[in-house]
Amino acid sequence: MTKRRVVVTGLGAVTSIGIGKDEFWSNLIAGKSGIDDISNFHTSKYLPQKGGRVKNFTPSVCISQEAGRASQFAIEATSEALEEANFLKSDIKKSKMGAIFGTTNGESHILEEINRIWVENGESDVWARTIAKYPLDCIVRSVASHFKISGFSCMIPTACAAANYSIGYASDLIGNNTMDAMICGGSDPLTRYAFAGFARLFAMAPEKCQPFDKNRKGMMVGEGAGVLLLEDYQHARKRNAHIYAEVLGYGLSCDAYHMTAPSVDGIVKVMERAIRNSGIEKGEVGYICAHGTGTPANDKAECAAIKKVFENSIQKVSISSIKSMLGHTMGAASAIEAIACILSLANNIIPPTINHETHDSEFDGIDFVPNKAKEKEISIALNNSFAFGGNNACVAFKKYGK
Repeated sequence: MTKRRVVVTGLGAVTSIGIGKDEFWSNLIAGKSGIDDISNFHTSKYLPQKGGRVKNFTPSVCISQEAGRASQFAIEATSEALEEANFLKSDIKKSKMGAIFGTTNGESHILEEINRIWVENGESDVWARTIAKYPLDCIVRSVASHFKISGFSCMIPTACAAANYSIGYASDLIGNNTMDAMICGGSDPLTRYAFAGFARLFAMAPEKCQPFDKNRKGMMVGEGAGVLLLEDYQHARKRNAHIYAEVLGYGLSCDAYHMTAPSVDGIVKVMERAIRNSGIEKGEVGYICAHGTGTPANDKAECAAIKKVFENSIQKVSISSIKSMLGHTMGAASAIEAIACILSLANNIIPPTINHETHDSEFDGIDFVPNKAKEKEISIALNNSFAFGGNNACVAFKKYGK
């Protein structure tokens, strides 16, 4: 059976630098930082006190207030993706359509609330309705329920690579004719749970995230959601939909090495597999949206792997980390970064890596697009994502051409 072409027809973003893809993209290429003081919980006991909080987010009146923050982000981003793709309720009803989301923490703030109530008032005051908001699947369940998507639903919890996993799985379901259209992406809220965890790992920078900088000190925690509407090419053409890009393929790997430390071999394998499965040549890749957390170990391993994979064409590739602006949005990260890849292809602009102050000679020969966006004609972009536990995923996107 011939694999069907998979295209991207809708994008939705909820981020610390903008709600909606247009505001997100405008601020992204302007190099605007979404990092500021955290106000939704006390951070005085920690050295880092900043993060990438989504500001001015008011859920639409049609979104159930019973939904948690991650679910609200996901519904808002899905609504935008469907609306701009002009994918109507009637299209949802008559199409073979499903939804797949990725997350790291899910609605972990609900667990915090349960714990607070239990400690202060006893377990009898913890409502069943509150507990029902916590399980990871509630994000995709909320999206499917809100938009009446009944074809298929799945939640992927492979941490910080989860959204790329969801994009890959969704593209498979369309490519093998199981589904005609898929909502996919990731969503995660900024919670005390995640903040405290990374603070105790001493993985967070005190003031700013500086990926690939010689003096990088760590990551910043962020939040948000990114959603892609994928469709079979013929399905999209029949609807006369605007097509942003094509999903060429993806690669997966597991380091099988260490719970938190990255492996160069695992990163090499995932990029090699994405390139091979996509049927492209290494010299065709013009942009890599890096995982780029700003931690010494991650950036060093990722750059070593990129140099190894692209040793003969490294001068053709631009690499940037948008986590320098957003912080690390966990399970949403690679979905938001996929949107950055797709809009870079559509607009021939590479977003910058901000806060780049001191060159690291260990990374000689790599173009990190420091501090200012770069105009560049590109046809293929790779989206890297690596997670704790060694779960890696890389997705290849191609500029749309008939």
